[in-house]
Amino acid sequence: MQQLKVCELFAGVGGFRLGLEETGHYKVVWSNQWEPSTKTQHASKVYEARFGPENHSNTNIEDVPTLEIPDHDILVGGFPCQDYSVATSLKNSKGLIGKKGVLWWSIHRILSEKKNKPKYLFLENVDRLLKSPSAQRGRDFAVMLRSLCDLGYAVEWRVINAADYGMPQRRRRVFFLAYHTSTPIYTSLKKANPKDWLFNDGVISNAFPIEHVNKPLVSFDLDEDLVSVSNDFNKDQKLSPFLNTGLCIDGTVFTQKTLPSFDGKRTLLSHILENGSADPSLYIDTDDLPKWTYLKGAKKEIRKTSTGFKYNYSEGSMVFPDALDQPSRTIITGEGGKSPSRFKHVVQTPKGLRRLSPIELERLNMFPDNHTLLDGIPDAKRAFFMGNALVVGIVEQIGSALFRKISLLEK
Repeated sequence: MQQLKVCELFAGVGGFRLGLEETGHYKVVWSNQWEPSTKTQHASKVYEARFGPENHSNTNIEDVPTLEIPDHDILVGGFPCQDYSVATSLKNSKGLIGKKGVLWWSIHRILSEKKNKPKYLFLENVDRLLKSPSAQRGRDFAVMLRSLCDLGYAVEWRVINAADYGMPQRRRRVFFLAYHTSTPIYTSLKKANPKDWLFNDGVISNAFPIEHVNKPLVSFDLDEDLVSVSNDFNKDQKLSPFLNTGLCIDGTVFTQKTLPSFDGKRTLLSHILENGSADPSLYIDTDDLPKWTYLKGAKKEIRKTSTGFKYNYSEGSMVFPDALDQPSRTIITGEGGKSPSRFKHVVQTPKGLRRLSPIELERLNMFPDNHTLLDGIPDAKRAFFMGNALVVGIVEQIGSALFRKISLLEK
């Protein structure tokens, strides 16, 4: 079978591309990366430096006409978690519009307008997506599922913590795959018992096995009207009906809480450290140590707002320094820079306490060493990239499982 043609949106520094191309089964034919809030497009520069400028777009995706995007087999991307509520356009009561600037609707627009729709979607988001917004738990995900159903796709999803499967970082993200009605996978899924698909036969369960549960799946139907889903889904309920594993076909949702099943080798924080070669600037100055200790420690104190209102503030302690015999905590966008912080990682080394280097942050997401090293890109920006990136190993394993499934069914 030939390589599948990939369109990579919200590409960042190319995590999806690295994972998919590592399998040998995928070729990126078009990519887009645009950072709206910055003048210098740092991530796009890194992407071009690593993969070449050919077929790479550094324009706001909302301004890219669908005709300029070549046909592709699979659309991939880690799109921002935003408010996906729906409005009806005044000009056309049947025309649904999402809010401008909400990038889910750019994916929706491409899928709607493409004559040859991509057969597969492979998307990633923060796991909060399954339970946002707080006033209507799960509404945003319900809007996405309903709109994908309307466009002819069935969807399966799983919240995966990379460390549960031996990877170096505790990073929980929701990954979902969608299959167009024209594909053998869609036909196979439609015939399958939903529980068998989620636990044994589906693409994600093949990539990331789960423990078997003797409980029936939770199931419910999504309203056929997208505006009703947006306005009324799960109103005034405390919990989202979407659990960490599930699928949606023809507007019916099947979902279940599952646990990972893995007994392979585990990568710990100690395994990814640069031993002895880390830059001296990463070491914590003794004068700054009390500030670090305070920020990482437990607190119970009275604080004041800017208007003078006093309130009781409390928080628990963080492990300080970070445990080397565990996978790393989730890395965040603010890992760079010298200033003391509650959330930055600090490790104990023979030479003293220090922050993580850009190479170590890349390794925690399973990127190649110095993938983000480029003239004019400061270390704090490299840390920011990794705080926004995904764990490449997850993409690679799901990409391999998807290709195997397609090959099996298309024989």
